[in-house]
Amino acid sequence: MDALLLARLQFALTIGFHFIFPPLSIGLAWLLVIIEALGWKRNDESYVKLGNFFGKILGLIFAMGVATGVVMEFQFGTNWAEYSKFVGDIFGAPLAAEGIFAFFLESTFLGLYIFGRNRVSKGVHWFSILMVAVGATISAFWILVANSWQQTPAGYIIRNGRAELTDFWAAVFNPSTLPRFFHTFDASLISGAFLMIGISAYLILNGKETETAKKSMKLALIFGLIVSLLEVFPFGHEHGRQVARTQPEKFAAIQGLYTTQSGAPLAIFAVPVEHPPELKAPIEIPGLLSWLAFGDINAEIKGINEFPKDEIPPLFLTFVSYHNMVLLGMYFIFITALGTYFLWKKKLWDKKKLLKIYIWSIPLPVIACQLGWIAAEVGRQPWIVYKLLKTSEAASITVSAGEILFSIILFGIIYLLLFALFLFVLIRKIKHGPEPINPKEATI
Repeated sequence: MDALLLARLQFALTIGFHFIFPPLSIGLAWLLVIIEALGWKRNDESYVKLGNFFGKILGLIFAMGVATGVVMEFQFGTNWAEYSKFVGDIFGAPLAAEGIFAFFLESTFLGLYIFGRNRVSKGVHWFSILMVAVGATISAFWILVANSWQQTPAGYIIRNGRAELTDFWAAVFNPSTLPRFFHTFDASLISGAFLMIGISAYLILNGKETETAKKSMKLALIFGLIVSLLEVFPFGHEHGRQVARTQPEKFAAIQGLYTTQSGAPLAIFAVPVEHPPELKAPIEIPGLLSWLAFGDINAEIKGINEFPKDEIPPLFLTFVSYHNMVLLGMYFIFITALGTYFLWKKKLWDKKKLLKIYIWSIPLPVIACQLGWIAAEVGRQPWIVYKLLKTSEAASITVSAGEILFSIILFGIIYLLLFALFLFVLIRKIKHGPEPINPKEATI
């Protein structure tokens, strides 16, 4: 057994499972900011019901995110001790900032939001969910700062075999931080929108608080269309341009560009083969990749053949994960645009098959987030810190393969049970639907 491979698999398992929940909590929190504002300003009982209903779902998702996030961070000191030694001076700062400035803000105000309804004024109650959304967003920012530094390190010097921080703000706003943050944040908004769309569709199809569910459906559908369009442009486009400039190996791998070309084509579909590197049955648009990356249809883009063989990322997984993420992004635009069109035509509620499609589409944005993470992290290989430290040099030397395998099995069983419990509670809450609220409670 290879201890390094097992350590990588364990980290993929723990972070992949954790990453199910933050996008949902961020997106749902911002939708609740809108819902609670509408309920407050319009004095509308329907929005009070929706806030109460989706607020409980947010609490469940948040609890799962906290439980799984703590486990993930422990691995830096166990399986990746050499990495921690090398970047501890830098990596610790954003993680500490996330805990101090974001986590406590988010968790404190979430308690006020869930348990303070009808106990505090409407303005304070709305402010509490706003702070939850802001806290969740700040938390995502600091986590992405840490990860982005691994992608495009800045604001450091190497001294005594360690990376030491010399410029905090240069490290925070390294070349990939903002493009990756906005891309990921918008993906979270899409995840929250599809969660609300799917749950609303279920309530409508099953006749549970139908008129109330139609309001959340309208809001989430229009919101989902807007953020889905923004994910492609400007956020996805700008992030792609950043990768092309700062991580050319990754860019060539995700685009399937195996030879340097001027006027490089954009591969819409292909089957990547690694040995030798080539695309089989490609469907391409000539010159489009050069234009998207550099604004010039004739711009030259380096192919995989330009880089040392030991610095080329895994080609198949990087290409497939990226292109499936893009495919899902196109689907999100299409399915929300279709629903918005039928909503405008006042025909949406009669489209039973479309409503069922929305229910089954709930997990797709989360899957797209996972695919994007795979493309980003696998595309960075063989580096754990780009051009500074290879993944093979970052693992702990004292943790055996047997110990890691045991922990993988243990985590796998626990996560399976935990996810089953999460789904059971979530489905039960959805089937129960929004609880009726009497007029007195709605106006307090």
